[in-house]
Amino acid sequence: MHGALTDASVWNEVTRRLQADHHRVVAPALPMRGLADDAAYLAGIVDRIPGPVVLAAHSYAGAVVSHPVVGACVNVTALVYIAAFQPDSGESAGELNEKFPGSLLTAENLVVQPNPLGGQDLTLRPERFAAVYAADVDPALAAVMAAAQRPIEPAALGERLPGEPTWRTRPSWALVSTSDRSLPPEILRFMAERAGSHSVEVDSSHAAPVAQPSAVTDLILQAAAARAASHR
Repeated sequence: MHGALTDASVWNEVTRRLQADHHRVVAPALPMRGLADDAAYLAGIVDRIPGPVVLAAHSYAGAVVSHPVVGACVNVTALVYIAAFQPDSGESAGELNEKFPGSLLTAENLVVQPNPLGGQDLTLRPERFAAVYAADVDPALAAVMAAAQRPIEPAALGERLPGEPTWRTRPSWALVSTSDRSLPPEILRFMAERAGSHSVEVDSSHAAPVAQPSAVTDLILQAAAARAASHR
């Protein structure tokens, strides 16, 4: 699951690697209009997938896969958080990202505009996208990503997790991006340790699925192999 400010294309290289290893991959686009709505949307997709599911989430999508509605999907066997939020009950993504200093997701780098459908759209200023989100991505690709941002409703980042997070009932893996300027590495470490996630640290910007697809793929494969072994 992709996070805010990007779409499912951030998983393209990871998807290619997983498919080459004969895994079925589904990489849908989230509506990004609210945490509860995004979780309900994802749960509907997961419920249609036969067999066990390992959910891999980037950034804001970590809050989505942690939602109790997703946790109610009995075929979810593991979670993989890639530079992602791992909120506990009553926490929001926005407040977690303010727990430690260092994030460049600040007012001067963001734009909030009215949505024609009645809500609001939050995006990064295109000229700041690479520095804030994808500093180690090829500049030409970062410029394409900046142009193709998928806006998020700002209120979604303030929406609190309404119950027990999925990571309390499923094993989890976490990638800490140590050169992250969107989610500080300190908050990623804090959340992974609290959740008891099997964690790895990778020198990456926030755009880890794009910048470090091999490391991201390896972590997903570790989760898939561990869950498969536990069910033999």
